[in-house]
Amino acid sequence: MSSLDAPLSNVTEPMSAEALEARLREIGEARYHHRHPFQLALQGGELDRCQVRAWALNRYYYQAMIPIKDATLMARLDDPDWRREWRSRLVDHDGEAPGDGGIERWLKLTDGLGLERDMVRSTRFILPATRFAVEAYTHFVRDRTLLEAVASSLTELFSPKVIGTRVSGMLEHYDFVAEETLAYFRPRLTQAPHDAERALAYVREHARRADQQQAVLEALVFKCDVLWTMLDALQHAYIEGHRPPGAWDGEYGLIEGAAP
Repeated sequence: MSSLDAPLSNVTEPMSAEALEARLREIGEARYHHRHPFQLALQGGELDRCQVRAWALNRYYYQAMIPIKDATLMARLDDPDWRREWRSRLVDHDGEAPGDGGIERWLKLTDGLGLERDMVRSTRFILPATRFAVEAYTHFVRDRTLLEAVASSLTELFSPKVIGTRVSGMLEHYDFVAEETLAYFRPRLTQAPHDAERALAYVREHARRADQQQAVLEALVFKCDVLWTMLDALQHAYIEGHRPPGAWDGEYGLIEGAAP
């Protein structure tokens, strides 16, 4: 049985903060979506323009919901220092003014791929599994304990490695992608590690009992499953050809004059 398939063992005795962090990093190495076939195909130049567009269109919904998720979490923090800390995440995604922030940069990515903004923003044509997975994540953050909500963000510990590989691979293999198209990712190379280290500090400080540590581990597994599920849906619909009714057909919503 591979580490990817191995079940999560129960925490029966409290671990040290160092041991807990080590377990979290093991989960990320085994379950983060850097191993997913769609991610490997994306960075390896194996997708066509339609498949890359489908990825960007569906991922937009995740990007757009992140500040909503973070605002929900921030409202639950009773420590003003932690609220100020978490508030930076909202600024990262929403920006300080119109035309700024990560969501706007993602829309520039979809612009560069030839997708109409109104179509992207509407989210009407995303895959059902994308919508279910993203909303499951926002509901998790809203409904589970604050500790679990914070722990679910720890996938950011592993994102810089994927971002660097994704950007370099896409620039190398796709002539329809430019550095300006991928501008979303540059700030994330510094934002994500900062955010992850602060969330990790919170988890290390507050997850002391065995049941709390178990919940933290399971929260990270859940978030990895969310990201994996989103790529599963893309693989099924746009590589294996099982596109569900109502999902983007590869033609609707292209900017006039965009290459097919």
